[in-house]
Amino acid sequence: MSIQMGELGSVSRSSSWRTPAIIILCGCAIGMLGFGPRSALGFFVQPMSHEYAWGRDVFGLAIAFQNLLWGLGQPVAGAVADRFGLFRVMCVGALLYAGGLLLMRYSSTPLSLNIGAGVMVGFGLAGCSFNLVLSAFTKLLPAEKRGLALGAGTAAGSFGQFLFAPIGVALIDNFGWQQALTVFGFLMLLIIPLSLALSTPPVASAANAAPADQQTFTKALAEAFGHRSYVLLVLGFFTCGFQLAFITVHLPAFLVDSGISTQIGGWVIAAIGLFNIMGSLSVGYLQNSLPKRYILSTIYFTRALATLAFISFPITPFSAIAFGAVSGLTWLSTVPPTSALVAIMFGTRWFATLYGFAFVSHQVGGFLGVWLGGIVFERFGSYTPIWWLSILFGVLSALINLPIVEKPVQRTVAQPA
Repeated sequence: MSIQMGELGSVSRSSSWRTPAIIILCGCAIGMLGFGPRSALGFFVQPMSHEYAWGRDVFGLAIAFQNLLWGLGQPVAGAVADRFGLFRVMCVGALLYAGGLLLMRYSSTPLSLNIGAGVMVGFGLAGCSFNLVLSAFTKLLPAEKRGLALGAGTAAGSFGQFLFAPIGVALIDNFGWQQALTVFGFLMLLIIPLSLALSTPPVASAANAAPADQQTFTKALAEAFGHRSYVLLVLGFFTCGFQLAFITVHLPAFLVDSGISTQIGGWVIAAIGLFNIMGSLSVGYLQNSLPKRYILSTIYFTRALATLAFISFPITPFSAIAFGAVSGLTWLSTVPPTSALVAIMFGTRWFATLYGFAFVSHQVGGFLGVWLGGIVFERFGSYTPIWWLSILFGVLSALINLPIVEKPVQRTVAQPA
């Protein structure tokens, strides 16, 4: 029942200064920086749309591309990091992320917006976001520290959301949206020195390696997608992406449409980030003693109930912040049990790759959540159909996760006669 450890011990001891505390601290800083600006992009919808006379579908499509390409790029970035080490991947990702935000700052056409905010930021996130941080934690840290570290890494992304949402609003209000994007872009360059603490060495094949370490890329994929529990996990993760991306991009505008000020909208997004710190850390702790499939099912069902309550009553500053708080408790708390289940099923050798493919499902959901949100609003003048679709997906994912089996996949190993 133990997780295949692979190179864990030797990697964590390869550099004396890279203690578990340093690895966790630097990884959390990267998670905060990587997740912060992209979670605040919803506040740029209205100023950019007003300046260039765009509909919300234009901005929504660019961020939808971002979510999709982040997802499609994640298994590629994960495979490269698994095979050749993580540091180079993070450097390239940080440069793409920074460049995309700066290009977004100078975008005056939908095409340039799609390239900057969509393509460059999307692929940049694949290379330097919290997903690879979690992969590094899984590979570099001993098993007894891994659960809380995964929760802390996820919570750090939420702290970035809590921090960058009000900062983004303040920068836009006082200096303009162009200067806000410039500041965000240069901050992303801090990821490069921080990623030194998370670097993993290239993997060399060994004749006496464990079965998980001898496994090829194609065999790992065939094993994962032939495993029923992994497929259920991937399908359920779709809902997480759909709900998070829709709320991140469209909730600020939805609140303004409902008569709530932009400043309150900033604090709602910040509340999501703040409460998700508690949610992620709590789930990181609880998953050591409770079945992870039940945790995931509870999270998805709670989201569905929170959304139903939110849209069923008049929208007020109190109800908006309350929705942000409840949503925050379940926001990214799906990530620690999802990533832990991948490691339990398949070990750590191809963890970044297999978690990356699960994240593709998450980001396909994110693409549809953002894109459909813009399309539905432009056509009907309301987000109501998407809210109800989010509730339906939440209930379905709550049911999908229940049959997951939490144990390592059975591999054929040569036995003595």
